[in-house]
Amino acid sequence: MSELPDFHSAIVYLINADSARATLPFQRAHRAEQHATAFWFNELVAETAEGAVVRQYLVTAGEPTRVETAEITLRQELCSPAMSAEKVAMMGFAEGWTHLGDLGVAVMPDTALYAYAARKGWSWTTDEITDGVAATEEDIARLGGTPVPAYLLGHPVDAENGAREQALVVGEIVRTDEDGVRWVGPLPQGCVGAPVFIGAGLGENSFKLVCVGVALPGEGHHPIATFDRIRTALGALAPDAPDAPDVRPVEPPKRRWWQRRG
Repeated sequence: MSELPDFHSAIVYLINADSARATLPFQRAHRAEQHATAFWFNELVAETAEGAVVRQYLVTAGEPTRVETAEITLRQELCSPAMSAEKVAMMGFAEGWTHLGDLGVAVMPDTALYAYAARKGWSWTTDEITDGVAATEEDIARLGGTPVPAYLLGHPVDAENGAREQALVVGEIVRTDEDGVRWVGPLPQGCVGAPVFIGAGLGENSFKLVCVGVALPGEGHHPIATFDRIRTALGALAPDAPDAPDVRPVEPPKRRWWQRRG
């Protein structure tokens, strides 16, 4: 692995501070297979004087969603009122996802997930990957043939007890004209579908956090479906479809020190 940049600690802090509640582990129910990670994403619809207006999705790799019944682990920090970790079985799981063309990515509108919480008497208290952090075409173009440090926020499978604790996996990504963006080397089981971040240098002592995209299944090196293409595919979905996510306002993000290291 190439040497990590000096602002490694700042990147780790920011990912944990802003995205720790964005991920959910899931797998095929009653079987130790199809383990994956999903995460919340806010698609920007408009910006107003009061703040952003978004549509919210759960995002993951497409292949693990093709199961009839899935088991999702809810961590207590994702729910209000808080409860101990709970495993939820979702029937008709495959039908709830929309596959984004040939990207290898699937999205689930937030409507069903919010309805489930309401029926159970609690509400979601999540973080979301925002449109401002999701990679643009320009961000992807800046990646080249030299590997750069990358950070995956996922839920590996504990080999002893099958637990799905969240972990920040540090590795590298690289972009080539032939293969697009790929994670260099293997990933822990359960981390397919997770968001992958980099710290993109802005010169001198500053950087910006970029969510490059979604880790996909692969042999050896894992492809990454990049957010510039995901954003385009989401924009092509019918906004008035019966299962489309609700449009909702969100508060402006807090200003942070993360663009400066020191």
